[in-house]
Formats: sequence, structure tokens, C-alpha cells
Amino acid sequence: MRIYQNVYYALKAGVMCWLVNLCLWQIGIGQENQPSIRPNILFIMSDDHARQAISSYDSTLIRTPNLDRLAQEGMRFTNSFVTNSICSPSRAVLLTGKYSHKNGLRDNRDTFDGSQQTMPKRMRAAGYQTAIIGKWHLKSEPTGFDTWDVLKGQGQYYNPLFLNPDGKRQIEGYATDIITDLAIETLENRNKSKPFLLLVHHKAPHRNWVPNLKHLDKFKDTQFPLPPTFFDDYKNRAAAAQADMRIDDMFLYSDFKLQDEDFAVETGSGGKGSAVPRLKLNYRAELNDEQRKIWDAHYDQMRAEFREAKLTGKDLLEWKYQRYMRDYLRCILSVDENVGRLLDYLDANGMAENTLVVYTSDQGFYLGEHGWYDKRFMYEESLSMPLLIRYPREIKAGQVSHDIVLNLDFAATFLDFAGAAIPDDMQGESFRAILQGKTPINWRSSMYYHYYEYPHGWHMVKRHYGVRTKQYKLIHFYNDIDTWELYDLRTDPIEINNLIGDPDYAGVIDALKVELQRLQGKYEDRVE
Repeated sequence: MRIYQNVYYALKAGVMCWLVNLCLWQIGIGQENQPSIRPNILFIMSDDHARQAISSYDSTLIRTPNLDRLAQEGMRFTNSFVTNSICSPSRAVLLTGKYSHKNGLRDNRDTFDGSQQTMPKRMRAAGYQTAIIGKWHLKSEPTGFDTWDVLKGQGQYYNPLFLNPDGKRQIEGYATDIITDLAIETLENRNKSKPFLLLVHHKAPHRNWVPNLKHLDKFKDTQFPLPPTFFDDYKNRAAAAQADMRIDDMFLYSDFKLQDEDFAVETGSGGKGSAVPRLKLNYRAELNDEQRKIWDAHYDQMRAEFREAKLTGKDLLEWKYQRYMRDYLRCILSVDENVGRLLDYLDANGMAENTLVVYTSDQGFYLGEHGWYDKRFMYEESLSMPLLIRYPREIKAGQVSHDIVLNLDFAATFLDFAGAAIPDDMQGESFRAILQGKTPINWRSSMYYHYYEYPHGWHMVKRHYGVRTKQYKLIHFYNDIDTWELYDLRTDPIEINNLIGDPDYAGVIDALKVELQRLQGKYEDRVE
């Protein structure tokens, strides 16, 4: 009789335990341990958003309250990097979890092979509804998505053309707003019985930095401080630092919207140091009559003031910097607003608790550091990508991680959250444990970088590869040059003192070269 009583009480306890767990699941407690709970994933990626233009990283230039909200309610990463700092390759790395030499897209000339295994395909196989809205920029059609609605090519800021499986259509309005409208529409029409993976890819703030009309007068009277390296002469760097991406060589016609025939064909940065008439972009032609009136009222005044000032030399250079910063940051204002719209949508629909929200950029960007704009180099401003992640079920609010994570890791991390197997040939690693505040013992202490687009692309940045640890960075420029650079990031965070010839660092250099070879072997990157 006692045996039967024990069985009865054991079963009763088991049922009670099950009921307690069910109640906890209903109110959202302990769900991180429930294998059946899989989060929605909202991945928001801008194009060329510098970390220093997010106030949770640096409040010198701009306030970004909605992006800051993600940092406050989730985790901010300080050592998040790209593996190849250029648009199309970065997007291919996101999709495949593989380095550029493995996924076949080394630079912007290449076409993405959509037949290969990708993270969205694996997510869809795991039961997720998958969608991408916004910038694609991979030449081939998107694959692995239940829904896609993408900009044609680089896309226009105003009244852009979108492509989807049904064809193409032009949508009136501002690209950042429209992409968010389409993203919310996609969420409204989704299959609510499935978790979703939604990639929202903004065009902004890509060159040529065309703001929303309502923001044209923002920062009008602001004088932004020049970066400490703005007048960098590169005297202690390799010859590779002499790239064609200086602010003083930007185009008056298109970059600064003077759009006067006097500036229609210029010698400037962005090409190969020769006249580049193809940058004679007629923004006014993209606008409708109502938009054009607002545009002209702003830029006609700016154009008149410029002609009257007759600026030259240092005064002209600083004028260019201020103009660049104002239009760039005006684009950021729209990005931040629209991140807020998506967060508000999640709140209003009871989805915030079970949605992993990621904000990042396809790479970093120069905002006058070293006198530059653009990206490509392995120096910090372009190597670093902003990364803010919120998921209330697993990420404690207000966390800051100094662990090294890469855009290479997104695919594995999302598959981990989806409860799906991570393919052996994916080279990234899931950083889910880091988000939970538990850095794995064997987590990487260094990262590998490789940039290829020379001499065929823009800006004439030499091919190079390198290794970065938390303290040091070793870079090798190769192809038509053979030179090395070493930086001690603790003593020289702005990277102006190349220590490659310093005998005190000989041991560091040797150790970094060994680590570089190890990483090239690990990722099977054979440099020719």
C-alpha cells in the first residue's frame, strides 16, 4: 500500500510542477529554459552608420534616443567588428556566416550566389517566416525569403524603386520612412503561427547623404568639432594610407548639393583621381513638384551663401566638413526615428518581450577622422560596427560587452536562438551565451580581417589583411605593395603611430604574425 501511495504523491507532484511551469511560461518567467520558446528576430541594419554617430557610444555629435533605448534595455558591444569593410561583402557575410573568400563575394563587383546555403534558408527550414525589406545590393535576386521587397541597386533616397517577386514599383516618399512602412506592413500580414526573421536594411546614411526634407534645417547653426586627426598627414604610416577618400576632395556638385554646371565635372575623391562626371547626380529629378519646392528653398540659399563666401584653402575644407556632417547626421535622425517606430510597433502589439531586436551597420565609417569619409581600411572607424541588441527574456538591461564579436557571427547566433543546427561550414560562432552574460571560456581573443577591392574599385585603398586583439592591431598591405603596420590601441587609440619598426615591440610583432597565420589557417584563407 505504501508503494502505491508513493507513486500517487510522485505523480501528483509532477502534475503540480507541470502546472507551475505552465503558469510561469504564461507570465514570461523561466522561458529561457523552455526549448519551445523561440524568439522573433528583428534585424535592423543601416548602411555606413559610424558608431560615433550614436549617442550611447558618443554624444558629441548627435542624440539618438531610440537607438539609445536599445542600449539601455539590452546590450551594447564595444568590440564588434566586420571582416571586410565594404557594402556587398558585408551583406554576404551576414547571410552565409562565412568569410568573403568562402562565400564568393570579395568586393562590390561580384554577384552573390543565391544558390548556396544561407542563414535565412536554414531559418525557414526551422519553421521561421523570413523576410527582407530595403537595401539588398547583391545583384542576384534574394533567396531563402518568404517575402522580399528590396531597393533596386543602391536605391534612391526619394521616391525609390522597389523590386519584389511580382515586379517593380516606385513608391513616393523618403526611403527610410518607406522601408519602415513596408516592414510594419510585413509584420501585419505575417503568419502569426510562426516566429519571424525580418531583416530591415536601410539605405541611409550612405553617400551622398540626402536627408528627409523635414530635417533639412536641423544642425543648421551647429559647428561640429573637428576630429583630432582631421589634418592627419600620415607621416608615420605606410604609403597605403594615401587613399582617395579625403573630405577636401569630395564633389561640390553632388556631395555638397551645389549642383551648378561650374562643378559638373570635377577631379575629386571617389573615383581614381580623375574627372568623374558620373557623379553628376541630379537629385532634383528624383523629386516631385512639392518636394522640389522645399529642396530648392534650402539648397538655393546654401548655394548663394557659398558663392558669396568665396572660400579657399583651410576655410573651404572646414566648410566641406560642416556640410558633410550636417547632411550625414540629418540622415541619422531619420534612421533613429524609424527604429523608434518599429520598437513602438512591437510594444503596441505585445511582441517586445519575445523579439530579439538587433541594430547594426554593414560597417563603420569615417566622419573626418584622418581627414577621410568612407570605410574599407582596417583602422578602427571603419572596422568597428555599432551593435545594440535587446531581448528581455535573456538580456539584462544596461549590459555592455567588451567581447570580440563579428558580423560573421550573426548567422550562427540567429540559428542558435531558432533552435536550429549550425552547419559545420559556417565560420562564425553563436554569441548567445555572451548576451546572457556568460562569456564562453574559449571565446575568441583576436579577429581576422581581409579587404580585396583594389585596384578595380573606388577610393584606391590597397588590399590588406590583419589581426586585431583587444590591445594590438597588425596590418599587412599587399598586392602591389608589401608593408606592415602595428598599433598599440591602449597607448594610441587613434592609430597615428606605426610601431612596426620599434624594437621594443619585436616580440609582440612575432606573436601577432603567428596568430595571423593561425587565423588564416583556421578560416582557410590562402593569400596569393
